[in-house]
Amino acid sequence: MTTLHTDRDGGTTANPRASAEPGFGSLLRQWRQRRRLSQLDLALDAGISSRHLSFVETGKSLPSRAMVLRLAERLEVPLREQNLLLLAAGYAPAFPERPFDAPSLASARRAVETVLTAHEPFPALAVDRHWTMVAANRAVAPLIVGVDPALVAAPCNVLRLSLHPDGLQRRIRNLAAWRAHILARLHRQVEATADAGLAALMEELRAYPMPRGTPGRTTGADGGEVCVPMVLDSANGPLSFISTTTVFGTPVDVTLAEIAVEAFFPADTETAEALRAMAAGA
Repeated sequence: MTTLHTDRDGGTTANPRASAEPGFGSLLRQWRQRRRLSQLDLALDAGISSRHLSFVETGKSLPSRAMVLRLAERLEVPLREQNLLLLAAGYAPAFPERPFDAPSLASARRAVETVLTAHEPFPALAVDRHWTMVAANRAVAPLIVGVDPALVAAPCNVLRLSLHPDGLQRRIRNLAAWRAHILARLHRQVEATADAGLAALMEELRAYPMPRGTPGRTTGADGGEVCVPMVLDSANGPLSFISTTTVFGTPVDVTLAEIAVEAFFPADTETAEALRAMAAGA
């Protein structure tokens, strides 16, 4: 039988032959290293001793539920992975996960729809953690006319739609710069979340062939761009967009924490006028 005693940091300590719930210490260490923190850095930030943190990581100490959540918060671990940490430590998940179309999330869906509709006549869409589109406003459809129907059929991945050879790839004038921007952003997400699905998507996008003669990555004629626009050929001429991302503030549901609204704004007057004319014509 394993004997435990309570230590001053709020956890329990096992004898040297005992071990914590399988995997928790290893998972915690992976997240700490992913955030590039030493044990001392994390211990000071969490208000515990580095000795106790070392015991937790090596399995000599069993963390309390509150300690698991405190460490996860300091490490900025996503809610989905916080649930996994809790399970690994032997506790029930803290955050519910419901389908986005669940009745209990009706108010959240209305909020997303309000944001999307208010952004018209400019395009905006909502995506989940894997960049699968869950909602879009009316300005999106005219921009994706002519792409392979398989790419827009549900579930539609907007990054695949953007960079796939049968998607928008050949219509993006600054493809090299936009592709580099997308891959860099996706890489940061993989680093932040350790999500295997995002990592697989990144490798898929990297493998797409580029059209012959695609110019190298550029930021603009004068190199003075403050962000990377997407310049898209259309029946109404070239359309230049910059984008912003909106997320729910302090969500306590896994699904809501992973929903983001991508809103595209015209980067020049000509694009704004063209989008208004397209909306009026529709």
